[in-house]
Amino acid sequence: MAWDALKKSINGLVNKVNASNVANVVPELFRENLIRGRGLFARSVLKSQMASPQFSGVFAALVAVVNTKFPEIGELVIKRSVLQFRRAYKRNDKPVCVAATRFLAALINQQLIHELLALELLTVLLETPTDDSVEVAIEFVKECGFTLQELTPQGLHGIFERFRGILHEGEIDKRVQFMIEGLFAFRKSGFEGKRGVPPELDLVEEDDQLVHEIGLDDEMQAQAGLDVFKQDPEFEENERKYADIRREILGESSESESESESDGSSSRSSSSSSSEGAKADPANRGPGEMEIADLTETNLVNLRRTIYLTIMSSLDFEEAGHKLMKLNIPPGAEVELCTMLVECASQERTYLRYYGLLAQRFCFINKIYPRLFDEVFMKQYSTIHRLETNKLRNVAKFFAHLLSTDAMSWTCLAYISLTEEATTSSSRIFIKILFQELAEAMGLKSLNERLQDPEMREYFQGIMPKDEPRNTRFSINFFTSISLGALTEDMREWLKTAPKTAPKRSTSSSSSSSSSSSSGSGSSSYSSSSSSYSRSSSRSRGRGRRRRRSPSPSSSSYTSSSSSSSRSRDDRRKRSRR
Repeated sequence: MAWDALKKSINGLVNKVNASNVANVVPELFRENLIRGRGLFARSVLKSQMASPQFSGVFAALVAVVNTKFPEIGELVIKRSVLQFRRAYKRNDKPVCVAATRFLAALINQQLIHELLALELLTVLLETPTDDSVEVAIEFVKECGFTLQELTPQGLHGIFERFRGILHEGEIDKRVQFMIEGLFAFRKSGFEGKRGVPPELDLVEEDDQLVHEIGLDDEMQAQAGLDVFKQDPEFEENERKYADIRREILGESSESESESESDGSSSRSSSSSSSEGAKADPANRGPGEMEIADLTETNLVNLRRTIYLTIMSSLDFEEAGHKLMKLNIPPGAEVELCTMLVECASQERTYLRYYGLLAQRFCFINKIYPRLFDEVFMKQYSTIHRLETNKLRNVAKFFAHLLSTDAMSWTCLAYISLTEEATTSSSRIFIKILFQELAEAMGLKSLNERLQDPEMREYFQGIMPKDEPRNTRFSINFFTSISLGALTEDMREWLKTAPKTAPKRSTSSSSSSSSSSSSGSGSSSYSSSSSSYSRSSSRSRGRGRRRRRSPSPSSSSYTSSSSSSSRSRDDRRKRSRR
């Protein structure tokens, strides 16, 4: 935490420096432990200068002031700048060469570097002249020509003679030849507009400045190890030593210094200070004093805030994972990291793979995280109805990524029960997006093989129920409606051979034969194996047939009367014919 705070503080101060506030930034910079963060300072200066070469003079003035108190830091910046030029020159990287030479020229103007390095650099650029190398040399001379004219006029004269020879040879482009002629005119005008260090950046007395004699071909190391964190076994002792140095540089009193130290330490690492206080409390606590428990969960809130800021401020998931591993999350609080990852993913407008990759990395690093994500999955699914559709979609895609990469166990699907009664519209949307993402990531065939795994089948009984045909049909219809019907083949086969559900027999006697007949006909479609019930049904049907065969008295009398009337009509017809 202290290292990250130091890094952010140095980067912030270097980035905000300009010609008007450089004198105010320097004291703030000295309040930071520059001895510990010298690599961070050098890296930040070179990175900012490369991004904004027009502010090379400002960064050179900042380095010049630091060099008066810490010469080793100034030397480190110079060496890295020289190495940067050498690498760019070998790669023929013109933009980096121009930026590096511009910064070296500003350091020469501040007299941090001996003028011999400038002559060596120009000799290398003009030894085998090309259009680009000559152009870089011209820009370099324009930046520090006035200083070289004062320090080594003979050396600068030799450089201009070399320019003259290149111009007479005429082997370079016309445009570059005009630039050389313009350089001669610029020299004749006394380097007007580029005369050394501007007054607002001339912050160091000539007697206080330390000049570094570094050659262009010298063997030097960038000391990249200073840019990364290393455990310091004597951290407290070194901090006290730098506090004395800071007090000597800034002339602060011990009281004000202690206040600034306490402010800085609290702003840098609240968690580390609280842990130190927790360690010191038991030693100072008397036997009769009671321990005060913080029920406001302040530490938990601070941890969640730190995790959130780290996740949102990182460039990619690897950087975020590296920073989160450095947080030293206390044991038992790892679930907060899992919860924050899910919440951050749900807050995005669209799902970002950044969160899934970060969670996957933690699951592969420590075996505790798959179990914790399993718990978070259970909590999220149980409260899925509280989420909006967009958040619900992001959460489903997040867990689909973890499942498809085997970062977490598939046993978490046991929490899902895909029935009409156990699901809501929100949970069905969640399941739909989850399985669609799994099918897209794994392929339908691989997903089906995973769901049919005999060892894991018990955890998928809720998703693919085989307890009742009604629930099985619901699951089949659900997966078919989301274009994943291929996953339901096993359930369809089970449904074909599923045993018929036996009806519950009524204990009360039938009030009428028609009611028993209707109940028998309605129930016979569900169970044909109940012999007693079949016999009762057949008896009722037999009684019905007998009723239809034996007509009632009224119907027989009607039949006899109708037959006699028909005979009388036939007799009348015969008489009429006769």
